[in-house]
Formats: sequence, C-alpha cells, structure tokens
Amino acid sequence: MTTIFGSAALVTGAANGIGAALAWELASRGADVALADRDEAGLKSVAARLAGAGLGKVTVHAVDVSDRVEVERLAAAVVTEHPRLNIVVNNAGVALFGRFHELELADIEWLMGINFWGVVYGTRAFLPHLERQREAHIVNISSIFGVIAPPGQTAYSASKFAVRGFSEALRHELDLARSPVRLSVVHPGGVKTGIARSSRVGANMRDNQRRAEMLERFEAFAQSTPEDAARRIVAGIERNEPRILIGADARRMDIVQRLLPATYWGRIQRGIEKAMGRVQRKAS
Repeated sequence: MTTIFGSAALVTGAANGIGAALAWELASRGADVALADRDEAGLKSVAARLAGAGLGKVTVHAVDVSDRVEVERLAAAVVTEHPRLNIVVNNAGVALFGRFHELELADIEWLMGINFWGVVYGTRAFLPHLERQREAHIVNISSIFGVIAPPGQTAYSASKFAVRGFSEALRHELDLARSPVRLSVVHPGGVKTGIARSSRVGANMRDNQRRAEMLERFEAFAQSTPEDAARRIVAGIERNEPRILIGADARRMDIVQRLLPATYWGRIQRGIEKAMGRVQRKAS
C-alpha cells in the first residue's frame, strides 16, 4: 500500500475541480503537496485555503503540461522543494466537443497535447525520482470516455483511451521490473466540475443547440462531486488499485461495455434517453 501520511504529492490541474479537491484530500491526510496548473490565480486560491487550514507544506507551480521543457523544469523545481516526493497525479485535462468532420487537426493536436502528452511528459519527468523512493505511486486520469466512445467525442475519447493504454502497458512494465512505483489509471464518470461547460467546440461546428443539449445531459447525470472523486482516488492509492472507476454511472457503463463490446452504445443511448425523460418529468 502507498501511505498518504508523511508523503509528498504533485497534482497537476490543481487550480479547480478534481485537482483542487485532491490537493485538499491529500493535505488533510498529512501529505505535503505541490500544486501545478496554468491558472496561477486559481492555484494561489487553493494554496491559500490549504495554508489557512494549517495543512502541511504547499508549493505552487505554473506550468503548461503540453510543453515538455516546462514539465521537465517543473519536475526539477518540485523535487527540489519536496525531496520526498512519492506521489504524482497527472490530472490536467481539457475537453473538446464536435464530430470528427467538425474538428480541425489543430483542435485535436491541442487536446492531445494536454490530455495525452501532458501525462506522458509528467510520467517521464518524475519516474526516475519516484523509482528511488521506498514506495511511490503514479495516478493518471483517464475518463469513462476511455472505456466507451460516444459520438461527438472522437478527439476526447482518443486522448483518454490513449492515457488508458499507456498507463496499463507501463504498469505491466513496472511490475515486471519489480519497481517500487505503483500506477493507477482513473476513469471518472460524471463529476460536477467545469470541464464540460468550459470545453472548446470544433472550429467547424455550427450547431450550438447540439452543444447545449450535450451540456444539459452532462449536468443532469453528473452525480459525483470533486470531493467524492478525490476520496475515491486517495482510497485507490492507499490500496494500490490499478483501475479506479468513479461514480455509479461509470461502473454501469463499464459493465455494459464489457458485456457488449461492439454494440454497447445503442444500449447506453437508450438508457440515457429514459433517464433524461425522468429528469425532465421531475423538473416539470
């Protein structure tokens, strides 16, 4: 197991959402934390809240995780500030909505740079240090869209399936090498964060109504809070779980995908339509 009390952890995407909740959960359990994000104002706000509660050592680091050089500099700075660093959470991520023909290649490259390459750069930069620790843990955030692939999510699902594949293969390599580093890949379902509302749309997408309907569906089904997600992830770290599903919706969709690996979407779509009908009846 990976002990939280007395550990030191880096969390990327820590300015809000799951990242901010994770920083609080780790710090409240006795870990020092390094917070990283592009949003410096958001980082300072999270850091001030932690400092106000008297929770351990907190450092703030501005970084663009899609920039390899910046991530390498981040690793050097964090290890200097936290020599005992033994937990790295690659959480930073963005969303992009649009069917494949509505996306420019530049849209996809932007998203992959953050969601996939940010995970790869973070893992590569910190792994040598982690392997020198007695026990260490990498947490890579995928999505339930790294298990299922809905229409309108070609780019996002590609990035999250990539995180899943990269993480699972690397975990097997670490196990074969008898490394002290454990690795968990996380698949959140609907979590009440701002990622959907702040998502970009494809450069060639003109259907604002479809985007509005997507947001309505997401917000109707997002039942987990960032705090729920943070508690589940930290429990998974402590138990060295290789795969962490967050939310009843994620668990249900994972089961449907395993039972109907080629035709799951029709079943899931029918379930969504029935549930949306119930939500709309309650609202009226």
